[in-house]
This record gives sequence, structure tokens and C-alpha cells, in this order.
Amino acid sequence: MRFTKLNYCQYLLSSQINYTITNLASHLEQISHEKINRYLKTEKLTPRLLWDNVKDFIETDAEA
Repeated sequence: MRFTKLNYCQYLLSSQINYTITNLASHLEQISHEKINRYLKTEKLTPRLLWDNVKDFIETDAEA
């Protein structure tokens, strides 16, 4: 299984507290910590790029 930007963005959206690579790897059976680490070292994932990928999934609430 290949680790992609979509995998990482989904993880960031669903994780409320722990954003570590180790935590992510423990939730993905076929993806190792090393594979995620290599991906993040080689990809240019700027905050803007990540935001552009997740902003449509954020639900806002005036009472939140």
C-alpha cells in the first residue's frame, strides 16, 4: 500500500490530540513508521497545501 497526501490529510482531520508519525503508523496496518517518515521528508507539504486539501471538510459552528 502506498502512503499519499490524502492519507496524511485524512489523519490530520481525524486526529484530535496526537499528530505523531508513530500514532499514524499504529492506525495503518500496511504502512510503517519509516514509510511515513520517508514520505514526509521528500514531499513538500506546506501549511497552505494541507489547508487547501482539508478546508472543505471543516465544519464551523457559531456556538463552538
